[in-house]
Amino acid sequence: MTLLPSRLSLNTVTVREQWSLEQCIDGCIRHGFGGIAPWRHDLHDCGIDTAAKLIRESGLKVSGLIRGGFFTADGLTVSDAVIDDNKRAVDEALAIGADCLVMVVGGLAKDTKDLHGARMAVAHGLHELMIYARPAGMPIAIEPLHPMYAADRGCINTMRQVNELCDELGPGVGAAVDVYHTWWDPNLEREIEAAGPNRLMAFHVCDWLVPTRDLLLDRGMMGDGVIDLSLIRSYVEAQGYTGLIEVEIFSRDNWWRKDPDDVLETVIRRAKEFV
Repeated sequence: MTLLPSRLSLNTVTVREQWSLEQCIDGCIRHGFGGIAPWRHDLHDCGIDTAAKLIRESGLKVSGLIRGGFFTADGLTVSDAVIDDNKRAVDEALAIGADCLVMVVGGLAKDTKDLHGARMAVAHGLHELMIYARPAGMPIAIEPLHPMYAADRGCINTMRQVNELCDELGPGVGAAVDVYHTWWDPNLEREIEAAGPNRLMAFHVCDWLVPTRDLLLDRGMMGDGVIDLSLIRSYVEAQGYTGLIEVEIFSRDNWWRKDPDDVLETVIRRAKEFV
């Protein structure tokens, strides 16, 4: 099914070098996007109350707030400061009416090589956060990151690991499926099926360039890389996912240098053709 702009959500990182949150909201309205996905620093720069008012008055849905997590920031024992920051993220997600709070869980603790310990710390941190988030009614979407980020950004790297955490943590926890991080996984279709509709909370698209010049800041526009985007979309929609499709492109040397209105026009065109 061809994607209409109303099915798309703009992750604000896609034009972060060109536009403020206010400008992103206006751009989404002009181009007919159905939603927006701000980063927490966008809210802080704008002011939480002001951002919430602008988003509410725009009529845009909020596909997710990016991001909570980084449970290992202060070591393998999850600190009160880390939990408190994640609680603030829950409050911010509630303030803007986000569909979910996306988790980038954190990598190895500083000066350790204990990957198992890092994953245990993440599970503990999520458990503590859910004590706060579940009664508040804010869904928590764990984003599995590509294994290249296991050391520094995210030690949860596959949908299978997300599903195992969801089994352990119970209701209110699910997955944010980002094609950049998951396209390589030979078990992706099976694990998306195992997740089912209740756990599939967000779906992010971009593309994987060959060659990739920077593993963080050189994502591709849909159609410029090697990911079979329509196939992965079919996996999530086969499980009943009907949410917004979020476009998240980190592109220091390409899309961040272009006119942002041209970027959004390209997003719409490429989504129709390749997603």
